[in-house]
Amino acid sequence: MFNVLLRHSLALAATLLLSACSALDYYSHLAAGQLQLLQAREPIAELLQNPATDSALKQRLSLAQQARGFASSTLGLPDNPSYRLYADIQRPFVVWNVFATPEFSLTPELHCFPIAGCVAYRGFYSLGRARGAAALLKQQGLDTYLGGVEAYSTLGWFDDPIVNTMLRWSDERLVAVIFHELAHQQLYVQDDTAFNESFASFVEREGLRQWRETQGWPPSDPLGEQQREQFSALVLASRERLQRLYDSNSSEAQMRTGKQAEFARLRAEYRELRDRDWAGVGLYDNWINAPLNNAKLLPFGLYDQWVPAFAALFEQGGRDWSRFYQRVAALGALPEVERHQALAALAPGV
Repeated sequence: MFNVLLRHSLALAATLLLSACSALDYYSHLAAGQLQLLQAREPIAELLQNPATDSALKQRLSLAQQARGFASSTLGLPDNPSYRLYADIQRPFVVWNVFATPEFSLTPELHCFPIAGCVAYRGFYSLGRARGAAALLKQQGLDTYLGGVEAYSTLGWFDDPIVNTMLRWSDERLVAVIFHELAHQQLYVQDDTAFNESFASFVEREGLRQWRETQGWPPSDPLGEQQREQFSALVLASRERLQRLYDSNSSEAQMRTGKQAEFARLRAEYRELRDRDWAGVGLYDNWINAPLNNAKLLPFGLYDQWVPAFAALFEQGGRDWSRFYQRVAALGALPEVERHQALAALAPGV
């Protein structure tokens, strides 16, 4: 009996040790990646004055600084050195996020961190490490999805830079990302990704609308907005049907067949919508034609679930940003169930 207990104890100790080593390795990776980003920063003001700076880069950085000033002066977002610095990290994405779910569930595998709390993904500064982590999770029978991210916020702990990854996008997207990431510095609630991302998405959208007005930019492309909203609705409807399937008493074989049938239906509905309403040109062809699984559906709803509620709150406060932030902070201080009840009351039907 003692030998059995000893073997079990040693096995448990080895497992804990490996787990601790794995966690230490991961946090070391995060620290090294963040340090590299910080060391690459340069003041944008100096780059704009330097005659050796590429003219195209100067143009984009100048736009970024105009938007950065607007974010604080008009939108009431934090006024600090963040996004007044530039970092070229020589890669297309700043991090890669790995999402994972069980085969028959839409509940994400959560990862918890000292500052950010629990989130529905795990980030990596190296594509190779992200792919390796996704492969290990897949070996465990989990659905996985890997997505590149062009920007993130350290929530005010560091002075976040404009990164070269952000300059790959249009002027509109660059401005929008600055507003979005500064909104995370304005307010962040631990363990509520949908609340945080919906809040930042609302600030991004309303901020971009006000920016367009002041800069004389044309209104946003209505077709692009329509496609985004209709596509998101398709995916969310597919998620609801999958949830009903997973909540049923079906066998694993039946759920596996039903899952693949649902993805086939999603693809068919997308192509019908594209050909009927979008003149055969869709923004999401690559996404829909790539392999589909539960994890790939996770980001939908996280970024816009409560946007209508925040829009209603903004209107109720007389479209005053200071008052809006105060009311959002009050919501964030509520227990999660009460917070979501309050948001649902602001936007019935969401």
